[in-house]
Amino acid sequence: MVIGVLAESLPETRVSLTDEGVAALVKKGIEVVVEQGAGLRAHCSDEAYKKAGATILSAAEVMAQSAVLLCIHPPASAQLPALQQKVIVGAYQPLYQKEWASVVAQHNITCFSLDMLPRTTRAQAMDILSSQANIAGYKAVLLAATTYSRYFPMFMTAAGSIAPAKVLILGAGVAGLQAIATAKRLGAVVEVFDTRPAVKEEVMSLGAKFVEVEGAADASKAGGYAVEQSADYLQRQSERIAAAAAKADIIITTAQIPGKKAPLLITESMIDSLRSGTVIIDLAAATGGNTPFTQNNQTVERKGVTIVGNSSLFCSMPADASKLYGKNVINFLQLLLTKEGQLHLNFNDELVKGCCITHEGQILHERLK
Repeated sequence: MVIGVLAESLPETRVSLTDEGVAALVKKGIEVVVEQGAGLRAHCSDEAYKKAGATILSAAEVMAQSAVLLCIHPPASAQLPALQQKVIVGAYQPLYQKEWASVVAQHNITCFSLDMLPRTTRAQAMDILSSQANIAGYKAVLLAATTYSRYFPMFMTAAGSIAPAKVLILGAGVAGLQAIATAKRLGAVVEVFDTRPAVKEEVMSLGAKFVEVEGAADASKAGGYAVEQSADYLQRQSERIAAAAAKADIIITTAQIPGKKAPLLITESMIDSLRSGTVIIDLAAATGGNTPFTQNNQTVERKGVTIVGNSSLFCSMPADASKLYGKNVINFLQLLLTKEGQLHLNFNDELVKGCCITHEGQILHERLK
C-alpha cells in the first residue's frame, strides 16, 4: 500500500502531511512517497521526510506509484487522467465546485473531501475545519491588533489613560471562540453574537458578553453548522448587531453557511456609522464575505474603516497548520485501511460515506446529487 503526498500551488503554504505524519504511517507498514519540495513552505524539508521513512519523487512518479494521494486543493485538470482508479483525500469544497466534482467522477477517481465530514463526536479527531479555524481565529485577532491604530489593553500612564479596545465577534464557532480567548488575553473588552443560544455559556466562560437575539431557527440538526434564518429574525438581528458594531473598535466576522453565500451581517449603513480607524477582519471572505465591501485576500478602506478579507489565515502559520491538518488526515485514513495496511472502503461507515464525493464514476454525496 503506497500513500503519496503532492505539493500545493501558491498561495497555499501548507502540506497534507509533515514528516511527523509520515513517520506514523511508516510505523504501520505503509509506504509513503512525497513530491520533491512539497513541505518546504511548511518548514519540512525533503531530508526530514527521508529521515521519517519517505521516498522523494517527482509529481508524476508520486501519482503513478500511489493508491491514495493526499492533496489539500483540487488537482489540476492536467493531472486528472493520471489519477484514474485512485483515491484522493483533501479539502475540495465541492458544494462550491459542483462541475469539478462531475469531472472527477468522469475520470473514475474516488474523492474524499474532509470539509464534508459529518460533525459528530467521533469525527472530531479528523475535523479539519475545526483545527484550521482555531488558527484562523487566533491570527484574526493578531492581524487586527497590528492593523488597529490604538492599543488593545487599558493603560494608565502619567501621560493619561488609554481605554481598552472594544471587540465585536460575529460567530462563536471554533474560530470565534479562539478569537475571544486571544482578544481577552490582549486585554480587550469583547462582545459576541451567534444565532445559536447553546453557545452562550461557552462565550461567557471565556469572559465575553453574549449579544442575544431571541427566535433563531433551530440549528441542532445542522451538524454544528449555521442555518438560514427567517426574515423577521434577520431584521432583529441586524438591529442588535448595528447597536453593538457602533461601539466597537474591532469587528471579526466568521459567519458562513455551507454551500451558500456568506450572510451579510455588517451592512453599508453600519459601516458608514463606524468611527474612523475601526478594523473589520472578515474570515468569510472566500464565500462572499459578511460585509458588502469584503474582497478575498485584499484590504479595502471605506470612509476610514479598514476591511481585511482573508479566509486563509491558517496559511500564515503553515508549520502548525500542516501538523494539525496532517493529524486529521491520518485519523481519517484509519477508516480506509485494514489492520494490515491495505485499502478498504467501508461505505457502511457514516464518516466514510459522509465525505465521499465520487466513486466508481458516480457522484455519491447526496447534497451534490
